[in-house]
This record gives sequence, C-alpha cells and structure tokens, in this order.
Amino acid sequence: MPGRRDKGSKKHQHANKVKEVQLSPKIDPHDLDVKVGHAIDFLCEDMKVKVTLKFRGRENAHTEIGFQVIAKFLTEIALFGHPDFDPKLAGRAINLMISPLPRAKRAKHPGHLDGAEASPVASSRPEVNHRASSLPVERPAKTEEPRPIDEFINNPFAQLEANR
Repeated sequence: MPGRRDKGSKKHQHANKVKEVQLSPKIDPHDLDVKVGHAIDFLCEDMKVKVTLKFRGRENAHTEIGFQVIAKFLTEIALFGHPDFDPKLAGRAINLMISPLPRAKRAKHPGHLDGAEASPVASSRPEVNHRASSLPVERPAKTEEPRPIDEFINNPFAQLEANR
C-alpha cells in the first residue's frame, strides 16, 4: 500500500514527454524551418525532442550532408534547447536528443503573445486590407512592340541562318 509520503512525492514528479522530429538529407530550407518551429514549440512546453534524420538508398553514401542538416537544425534551436549528446549515426539514421533549457535561460517563445506585444514575425508583415485588394487594378496599356529575336543578349539562335 502506498503511504502518504509516496503519494506526496509523486505529486511533484514531472514526467518527461518526448516528441520526435524527422528530417531527411534533401530537406527543403522552408520545410526545415517548419520542423525547427515545431521543435521550438515542443521545447517551450518543456518536452524533449528526438531528432531523426533518415537516409534512403544512395543517400547513405553521403552522411556528411546529413550531419550538416543536423548542425543547421541545432544552430537554429540553440536559444531554446541543447543536445544531450553528439549526433550519432546508427544504422541508416542520425539520432539526436534535445532537452529544453531552463525557463530562466530560454528565449521567449516566438509565437507566444505577451500582452500587447506582438511577435517579431507578425510585426514585420505589412497589414493587408483584403477588401481593397479585391478591387480591379488599372494597369497602363502596353505600347511597346515586342523585340526581335536578334536583340536578346543570350540568344543561342542568333548565329544560325535560316534556309528558306
């Protein structure tokens, strides 16, 4: 039977949740930014993040590209968490575990709004009036004649003669 002391100590325990972010060596820069954003969200909620970069087929011959992607990922989340160990190549994947920094040392969550302060991303965007943008825009009429083919700078056909 658990006693009162055991029950009280259980109340103050914090179970670490682990979320996983999967990457690939050929990841697009925008996709990497999205994955970094997800990892930052998890770290700001005091969860650990497991990063897995999987190699498929011939990608395994160039593991250095995978380590470069992991290094870029780590530099972007450095203000929010730190790696528990160096990235390790295990079979056909690179594994890494990231723990959140203590709340006092961690940067503020970029998507979180504090009072009237807006995030730096939202403040840099221009405000758009959707009602005004749906109106037709008058454009000046084209008065220029199209240039002949010979006037183009990098025209590969300029040297050819037409046989008629």
